[in-house]
Amino acid sequence: MNDLIGSPIDHGRSYQKLDLEKLKTSPARFVNRELSWLEFNRRVLEEAHNQNHPLFERLRFISIAASNMEEFYMVRVAGLMAQIRDSHKDLSIDGLTPIQQVRAIRHKASALTGEIQASWRAIKEEVKETGTSFATLSDITPEEMRWLSTTFEQNILPVLTPITIDPSHPFPFIANKGLSIAVELKNKETGKTQHGLVQIPRMLERFIKLPSTHPRYILIEKAIIAHIDHLFPPPLKLVQYATFRVIRDSEMEIEEEAEDLVRTFQNALKRRRRGRVIHLGVHHNINAPTLAFLQKNLEIGTEETYPVHGLVGLSDIAELIDDAAQEHLFPRFESRFPERISEFDGNCFAAIKNKDIVIHHPYETFDVVVQFLEQAARDPDVVSIKQTLYRTSENSQIVNALIEAAHAGKSVTALVELKARFDEEANIRWARDMERAGVQVVYGFVDLKTHAKLSLVTRREDDRLISYAHFGTGNYHTLNARIYTDLSYFTCDTAICKDAGLMFNYMTSSAKPNKVKHLSIAPLNLRTTLLNAIDQEIINARDGLHAEIWAKCNAVLDPQVIDKLYQASGSGVKIHLVVRGVCALRPGIKGLSENIHVQSIIGRFLEHSRIYCFANGKPMPSRKAKVYMSSADLMTRNLSRRIEALVPIDNKTVHKQILDQIMVANIIDRKQSWSMNADGSYKRYDYEVDDFCAHDYFMENPSLSGRGKSLAHRPSPPELSLNKTQGSQKSPQEKINDKS
Repeated sequence: MNDLIGSPIDHGRSYQKLDLEKLKTSPARFVNRELSWLEFNRRVLEEAHNQNHPLFERLRFISIAASNMEEFYMVRVAGLMAQIRDSHKDLSIDGLTPIQQVRAIRHKASALTGEIQASWRAIKEEVKETGTSFATLSDITPEEMRWLSTTFEQNILPVLTPITIDPSHPFPFIANKGLSIAVELKNKETGKTQHGLVQIPRMLERFIKLPSTHPRYILIEKAIIAHIDHLFPPPLKLVQYATFRVIRDSEMEIEEEAEDLVRTFQNALKRRRRGRVIHLGVHHNINAPTLAFLQKNLEIGTEETYPVHGLVGLSDIAELIDDAAQEHLFPRFESRFPERISEFDGNCFAAIKNKDIVIHHPYETFDVVVQFLEQAARDPDVVSIKQTLYRTSENSQIVNALIEAAHAGKSVTALVELKARFDEEANIRWARDMERAGVQVVYGFVDLKTHAKLSLVTRREDDRLISYAHFGTGNYHTLNARIYTDLSYFTCDTAICKDAGLMFNYMTSSAKPNKVKHLSIAPLNLRTTLLNAIDQEIINARDGLHAEIWAKCNAVLDPQVIDKLYQASGSGVKIHLVVRGVCALRPGIKGLSENIHVQSIIGRFLEHSRIYCFANGKPMPSRKAKVYMSSADLMTRNLSRRIEALVPIDNKTVHKQILDQIMVANIIDRKQSWSMNADGSYKRYDYEVDDFCAHDYFMENPSLSGRGKSLAHRPSPPELSLNKTQGSQKSPQEKINDKS
């Protein structure tokens, strides 16, 4: 891997070296995916410096940024390293080889990791001002040391296993993200030195809370070193130590010819646990012999070794947040239960039959989705339930409802996706539990990941079978639903539910449906639907009609879609993209993308919903606009290698809520928004104290479709406008235009 060492590529400026016509066909018209992701994580880190956030919430953003970096190496960098080992010559969409990408990544990732550590050092000083302190071995009091010694002997020592490395004690396996201490020891009797290891079990807390009137912590590795003679008694003496953490390749390779998909995944999971080490984070004060000892036994080189000037395993600082006083956290927010369902005494089926409804998570509780399935399980008139499961939580109420329904004699089908990264083991476990209860479990396609979020309940009403469908943009995960912004759409529209049934048949039988009229399904026709909608906006622009596109998603990476958006921009279509994460499209280039604006919102909640809106000849927002919600991002994998659903929104109230309320609120957000530059970098919007914040608006105001008659006497939610927002004389877009 020595050929990886070299100068990084200044790919962010390569597009500037080409004239417009060459740029339109050059790979330089795209931003590199991995570098775009690093820009995203930089925005996450920047929230740690946002003085509008409470102190320990800022600390949380540092932990998230550090955790994101670990997963980035486990998956994205590991994948590139595998391509290099296998001599793959495939280029990224921006024209870089795997080696070139790794060079550029290492340059930017190293700088970002340093910024994350610097942010921790800075915020630790602010934390100290609240009365919270961090002890070292040099300043710990005698009383604290006596308490620590007792705690060590009772609660830590019994689970530690010291190892000295010699011919009879080979170097042990170090688990992925496992925190360990490498020690250099000297035998005072023989004068010889040797290396040893102490692995720190994950069940032990990283920060030990000392007995004190104010929160005071010491790192567990410091406690271990203070009692190292319990692990390596005389005549061994500690010479030097350093904490380290390894990150392993966590990608899984699945054979498409697999006969037993569950067994194949179980074997792949075992291989992943022992994946190749692709990143060694080690404290910078490690001496050369100990570092060489680790590199040799972990089979890695200098280029995979990252000295840490700070805390190794920085994501562990999340532990500190659990003890934080409420005054240092966001004010507690309790998700609302939609009034429209309460008006029907909590009967989801009656409420849905009365009118379609969309639930906006986390502002409205995910309990509605759980209640929908629990009522289906207990309702004697329900005859069947069909459900996709991509990710779900521990002790999942969704899974329990499906099991209860099967026990009640209903026909229950669960489409379980085994390829949900890092949730594979849990999904296999749930699948086995459901099968034992009588649920018909289907694992979908080997070569396509089932990513669609869909429930279909069929109920006998007046000697007829009536179906009720739920479409989601997020997962059936109760914990994620508290922090992820997602949409849950409920309908009993006959045509939509019929299409949902056909989609389930496709997922369980692999037979492509030919009578789906309203839904669009990836990989069959979802891409075509979106491209055709963009083409129609191009036609409208050329015909002198209003032409505009709004989209909200997590990633924009598909080259065909990006080129189509470039074409639309060139035809005069106004395009506003709200993209939380990676974006390979370069906005604002005259002659290519001057009509495209890319915005990213990073804040208290994780933006996760996918919404696609097309003006259809009238200024937006308007009732005539075509509005869709989906589980799919604008990525090649979503459009071509996954099972996804794109749902048209026709109901008037739901249409207005998604377009006029949710999309407008996102577009006019100022306090949590960033604007993307053509070189792939981002600039935070300038904002004033009274400027608009989408997250605050949704926490404070009920949604339109969930409002209900019982709220009719209360003030309506403030009407949102692109041209004027509360506390501002000019809209955010007008301010952007003024500055440009």
